[in-house]
Amino acid sequence: MAYPVVAIVGRPNVGKSTLFNRIAGERISIVEDTPGVTRDRIYAPAEWLGTEFRMIDTGGIDMGDEPFLTQITQQAEIAIDEADVIVLVVSAPEGITDADEKVAKILYRSKKPVILAVNKADNPEVRETIYDFYALGFGDPYPVSGVHGLGLGDLLDAVVKEFPAEDGAPKDDSIRFSLIGRPNVGKSSLVNAMLGEDRVIVSNIAGTTRDAIDTKFTADDTRFTMVDTAGIRKRGKVYENTERYSVMRAMRAIDDSDVVLVVLNAEEGIREQDKRVAGYAHEAGRGIIILVNKWDTLKKDNHTLTDFENLIRAEFQYLSYAPILFVSAKTGQRLSQLPAMIKRVSANHNQRVQSATLNDVIMDAIALNPTPSDNGKRLRVYYATQVAVAPPTFVVFVNDPKMMHFSYERFLENQIREHFDFEGTPLHLIERARK
Repeated sequence: MAYPVVAIVGRPNVGKSTLFNRIAGERISIVEDTPGVTRDRIYAPAEWLGTEFRMIDTGGIDMGDEPFLTQITQQAEIAIDEADVIVLVVSAPEGITDADEKVAKILYRSKKPVILAVNKADNPEVRETIYDFYALGFGDPYPVSGVHGLGLGDLLDAVVKEFPAEDGAPKDDSIRFSLIGRPNVGKSSLVNAMLGEDRVIVSNIAGTTRDAIDTKFTADDTRFTMVDTAGIRKRGKVYENTERYSVMRAMRAIDDSDVVLVVLNAEEGIREQDKRVAGYAHEAGRGIIILVNKWDTLKKDNHTLTDFENLIRAEFQYLSYAPILFVSAKTGQRLSQLPAMIKRVSANHNQRVQSATLNDVIMDAIALNPTPSDNGKRLRVYYATQVAVAPPTFVVFVNDPKMMHFSYERFLENQIREHFDFEGTPLHLIERARK
């Protein structure tokens, strides 16, 4: 599903990132301790009273050597482009500044909902000054403290009220997939090659495509919706200087996808941004296929493919479940296999396993490798059941969840994968104490 997006905007040193981190909480780094996964903190999931949304921290966008006020303007423009609701952060102790007024004017023209957060309102004396901020023209100012978490409930209540209502349109039953990767890995060329037409502009200049483009097509009697996220930048120098912005756009596409194609450039190998975006797709629980494009350009011997696959497995250890396909947009090599692979991964992503069969597998696994013990106490596994799909999620009832070491959890996951076809999808195992 597509989540509402909230952008946090304001001049430097008003506490945007502190507020961002406070609202996101621990969800900002779900798999940060997994090798090869880095969370780009410009964009994070958040939740308030059961409503999920995504946040953009524009303070994390590096504008290089741009002048001070130009940076503020550009950050505000990014927020206007991407957000459903904008939170303008100002500083209570400093009052209204010229920079605050400049950002306010830009946001006022945007016609998007703007909620005014007066940060650093930590004591009653300071909170009495918030009425001055009515002059910015955004209605009631909300006094908050990003450091101490004060006032965030009222602020988030106001934010959630402004989220767009669902339009009630009929559900699209096509398989939705996105092509994700660094500029110039050949995403637009892959789109054209799959469709057999020049659907998007292709150029060897990184980032030629201007916007993400949804394309619907049918293959093998299956309907697909394809999103080309090469459209990383829109206008102006800000988008040309901000690679982190490209990650943000890719993350939005991932949230709205069933399956994500992580596109690598065979000529350039694996880069950190490849890991960053793939890591987000993994965290988001999407089905994943790794595409190695431009495979036709390499000089190969009998070991080239195996060596490259081993490199991918080493660099993307957390994606051991993802199939790898070596393709060429230029020659069409192996692209005919892609629709069937996407369909299979989507089916696995939505697969349900009967509880009786699942528990047979779990008990056989325990007989093969007994549960660990600690200080004379042994982990006991009583029962397992699947509680969700997309991704498949299993609850395992045990005597003490703390005794379930991650290595034994990984063992159980591997046993489930051996008996059921979950290729291309992450699995979530949740341990709960049996009452």
